[in-house]
Amino acid sequence: MNIEAQKRAAAARALDFVRGGMRIGLGTGSTAKHFIDLLGERVRAGLDIVAVPTSEATSAHAATAGIALTTLDEAALLDLTVDGADEIVPGLTLIKGGGGALLREKVVAAASAQMIVIADESKWVSLLGAFPLPIEIAPFGATAIHRAVEAASAAAGCPGPAVLRKAKDGHAFVTDGGHWLLDASLQRIPDPAALAARLCTVPGVMEHGLFIGLAHVAILAGPEGVRVVERA
Repeated sequence: MNIEAQKRAAAARALDFVRGGMRIGLGTGSTAKHFIDLLGERVRAGLDIVAVPTSEATSAHAATAGIALTTLDEAALLDLTVDGADEIVPGLTLIKGGGGALLREKVVAAASAQMIVIADESKWVSLLGAFPLPIEIAPFGATAIHRAVEAASAAAGCPGPAVLRKAKDGHAFVTDGGHWLLDASLQRIPDPAALAARLCTVPGVMEHGLFIGLAHVAILAGPEGVRVVERA
């Protein structure tokens, strides 16, 4: 299987966790798109669910697929969230946010009874950090926040430069929440919890892409098939 086929295979396996009447969080990104397409097929065949999207892009895609949508204010407790990840380590700590929706993704995941992560096997790593860590920040005081983020990362034992993400027009990438994103190239994150704690103390950091203790199940697809990993 090529990478897209692997992503679709992982998404298809996640459908086994879906039941009628569920309130489901829908993630953002290329792998989540496959899940939305497949879930839409089930909905059109009669499956009764309602979903909360984690981004405007996901909302538009899900609506096109025929999935009934609601908000987290209307359905405050979700049964299940299915989302992708940029890196996954044993223990199911994740780096997410490559698609730019990490704040909404984390809010939705935290409001869910269960979070399932779907990915191709390349996302399974022994140590986080090769993928740049997205950090959502307030535009106000961005230069000062930028410096403080780099200092916090260094203090947590993983120094590295953070770069402001740019949109295609060359201006700062703006999230659905109206914030900007820093991508921190740290190479290795030996203690994700320590880094998360440091970043949370920086005024102006709205959220970071370390998802710790949120994922319950990872579904990984590779050339030899699909495997399911549960958090101990």
